[in-house]
Amino acid sequence: MNQKLFYSLVLVVVGALLFIPFLGGVRLFDWDEINFAECAREMIALGDYLHVHIDFKPFYEKPPLFFWLQAAMMNLFGVGEFSARLPNAICGIITLVYLYNLGQKLHGHRFGWLWALAYLGSVTPHLYFRSGIIDPFFNLFIFVGLVNLIFASWKRERLGGAMTVPKPEWVYLLLGGFVLGLAILTKGPVAYLIVCLVLLVYWMLSRFRWFISPIQFLAFSIAASFVSLMWYGLDIYLHGPALVQKFLAYNFRLFSTPDAGHVGFPAYHIIILLVGCFPASIFGIRAFGSLFIERNYQREFRKWMLILFWVVLVLFSIVQSKIVHYSSLCYFPLTYFAALTLSQLEERKIQFNNWMRAGLIIVGGIYVVAIVGLPILAHHMDIVKAYADQDAFTQGNLDANVNWTGWEVLPGIWLLVILVLTFILFNQRETGRAAVTLFGGMAIFITLTLWFFIGRIEGISQDAAMRFFERAKGQDVYVRTYGYHSYGPYFYTQKPPVTNKNAYNDEWLLRGRIDKDVLFIRKASEEPTLLDSLPDVKKTGEENGFVFYQRKAR
Repeated sequence: MNQKLFYSLVLVVVGALLFIPFLGGVRLFDWDEINFAECAREMIALGDYLHVHIDFKPFYEKPPLFFWLQAAMMNLFGVGEFSARLPNAICGIITLVYLYNLGQKLHGHRFGWLWALAYLGSVTPHLYFRSGIIDPFFNLFIFVGLVNLIFASWKRERLGGAMTVPKPEWVYLLLGGFVLGLAILTKGPVAYLIVCLVLLVYWMLSRFRWFISPIQFLAFSIAASFVSLMWYGLDIYLHGPALVQKFLAYNFRLFSTPDAGHVGFPAYHIIILLVGCFPASIFGIRAFGSLFIERNYQREFRKWMLILFWVVLVLFSIVQSKIVHYSSLCYFPLTYFAALTLSQLEERKIQFNNWMRAGLIIVGGIYVVAIVGLPILAHHMDIVKAYADQDAFTQGNLDANVNWTGWEVLPGIWLLVILVLTFILFNQRETGRAAVTLFGGMAIFITLTLWFFIGRIEGISQDAAMRFFERAKGQDVYVRTYGYHSYGPYFYTQKPPVTNKNAYNDEWLLRGRIDKDVLFIRKASEEPTLLDSLPDVKKTGEENGFVFYQRKAR
């Protein structure tokens, strides 16, 4: 067995062991996880895989590819959290293997291993492979599409040699376009926009040198369009331009106004990447400076990654909606830079300096203090409640009956030990062992933290509401949120297709001649609401910041 195959299989096993177990151990989280899983469930319930629905109404915000993958898993393993998250676990395994093989092609085996390890052992890149959101596949498709376009340009300019780019340039172009088309089919044309911006910046920095011809760019674009138009075009042909018009309007709204309250300051994504992509971010920063890189094609790839990083960071800093995963495409170049720094440290071309030490201490210390401090604070909830928001909903959440044993400090202690060992190994100039210790230890830290904390976080934030929805599963009732939005009433009640259109009419549900009981849920508030004043709506309970009501059919 050759080296590439052996290490690829090792990464498959490691990825499967870390990403797949316990995927269904905790409920999906509002909004995105439940939203996307419900879209997949409704595909199955309606038998309609061409259109995306939510609450059995057309959903124009996302294309269907990721929901097809979730629906496929649900058909195999049943509707539930495991099936909703399994596609991303598989994506994680594919990503690790791809990064290893790409890194091996560019810089050799050791670099490929470091790149895969940096991605595996950084916080948010790792977490996303254990989630049910769209972005892991979306980012992978964009990255693979761009890399193939880069390889096509190298083949055209005879850069890199036959070992690096063995295929004909047209194969790279068409393959890259096809994969980019999958990205468009996953989350929309913003994938094409990002790639075009990267190409434009590279072209300008190269003094307007044509690294691919206009004909080749057109072929690349046609290949990307062909894949996405298999769905977009078919829907336009069958139902007219409504889908495209509403989809474009939604994306314009995301760029121009904060969506769903997701507003942030201009440096939001810089902080998110620094803390969220720890520890790769600490080493990645060093690669923005001068490095000794031997081969021309390696210097070119670093240039492409710098452009990709800044294009994504600037683009989504401009976008008014600030959501953590918007800048997640930066994980690829950032972990590449981390691997570049680690390989240069290992080769003694650069030194493990005080800036790196400080970064590991400060950001790593934040994680240690947070993980050790949270269970301690949980045993002094009166202090937490005193400093938390004083609204009835937040205070009710904090009253949740969550069992904190004290063992929850273990992940923080583990991380502290890993950081100490890492410093010792770096000081001994054992860079390879230090990298394996740090990133391998971080992967275990993330896993331990999820085991100890994610269920308790869910217990505080949404458990009472989701149990309310689950109790309605199989009952012939309407379930409705009042005064806030949630996708829980659809997924966790396993809501059947709507047969009475009045079910969408809040006024009818509140005052009309209903044909079956209605269950309402709202967030607790200091002031009474309309639900409290209607004579035939009865309050049935209150728990952890949520208030429950029932209106009986007469």
